[in-house]
Amino acid sequence: MPTKMLHIPTADGQADAFAAFPDRGERHPGVLMYADGFGIRPVLREMARELAGHGYYVLVPNLFYRHGTAPVIEVPEHIGEEARPAVLAQLMPLIEAHTAERVLRDADAYLRFLTTQPEAGAGPVAVTGYCIGGLLAMRTAAAHPGQVAAVAAFHGPVGADGPDGLHRLLSTLTAQVYLGHAETDMTPEALGELNQALDAAGVGYTSEIYPGTVHGFTMSDTDAFNPAALQRHWDRLLPLLGRTLATG
Repeated sequence: MPTKMLHIPTADGQADAFAAFPDRGERHPGVLMYADGFGIRPVLREMARELAGHGYYVLVPNLFYRHGTAPVIEVPEHIGEEARPAVLAQLMPLIEAHTAERVLRDADAYLRFLTTQPEAGAGPVAVTGYCIGGLLAMRTAAAHPGQVAAVAAFHGPVGADGPDGLHRLLSTLTAQVYLGHAETDMTPEALGELNQALDAAGVGYTSEIYPGTVHGFTMSDTDAFNPAALQRHWDRLLPLLGRTLATG
């Protein structure tokens, strides 16, 4: 599986990124993958390679490139409960500095770069994200309705901007949407309110809670990891991409 480390020109500098794609000498549909807050690390590279193996060019940018190349902060091989508070203390200022305006400027650059790579198709593309990356994925899809055909967010705070912000976000969304929520992140009542907002926006979507999961369930290097939920994530994500992106 070919992989590359790349540098993406942005309005604010250069973002380093990881890319994985099939070794078949042809162009493949593009998928922009937003990491969780812990950033690009072995588990994200492995997930990108797994997805690329199904026929996609997968680009994983360093969200916090303004603060340095990945890893912007050092994270242990396993992010357990003892290590988590210290890691999050370093991460939160970076997350708080990553404003919606920065997200959208970067998204423009990431999509432009993705669709001009020699191994990637010109579009449409999909965007997927984990944790904070799920919110970024939704914002990217909403800002590029003609280009993003599918968006998936896993244990992502997609309602973080409140009801008014969610309404604005959904008002321009045309992509097919998949949302996989951790049980500890989303009450049934909150899920109902979110799904009502998706219904009102006329969005094609699936939005569901993964039973028995906690925030971060897809990440095998954390205590939150749930192997069955990770498999369910692939079982949902791959058909979504298959329906919306042509793999030739």
